[in-house]
Amino acid sequence: MASLRRGSNVELTREIPDLPGVVLGVRCDAGPERALADSVVLAAILCDRGSRALSGEHFVFFNQLTEPSGSVGMAAEVTGDDLEQVEVVFAEVPAEVSRIVVVLYVNEGNGLRRALGRLRELTVRALDPRGERELVRSENLATTLDGETALALGEVYRHNGGWKFKVLGEGYRAGIAGLAQDYGVTR
Repeated sequence: MASLRRGSNVELTREIPDLPGVVLGVRCDAGPERALADSVVLAAILCDRGSRALSGEHFVFFNQLTEPSGSVGMAAEVTGDDLEQVEVVFAEVPAEVSRIVVVLYVNEGNGLRRALGRLRELTVRALDPRGERELVRSENLATTLDGETALALGEVYRHNGGWKFKVLGEGYRAGIAGLAQDYGVTR
């Protein structure tokens, strides 16, 4: 299977009309720096048409495992080689949600001098929740990272009555604070 480059997208529900949702998983290889791999956190932000979080309750991560509608949540059990996974149920996503952005950040990265640029490999992939078949995978997003401590990996978004997946690969040197500011995540 070919991998998608940054900025590339694929129409999920046009290709698979009965697709009920997706599982978005992240894989990374930190080599000998196991502490770095142990300190990365996967999260999801439910955004409106302006790419702004609907509220602080629409930021899904290890301390808030789901958002109010229950349509997006952290996977209770990770399958395969993914580090972490986010599950999305298309039919339950509230109408005001235009896109679901999947992000990765280093927990307390600035204080510990850990950065995503130290990863050897980093990919995001979309899986069919009915059996975990891989639908699409990103290119290795680690190749252009340096001192970034947060990264918008990809997004699932509404398009012409269906859903698409896009690889983003947008890094943030200001970490989760910079990413949260860009997407309007407040607590």
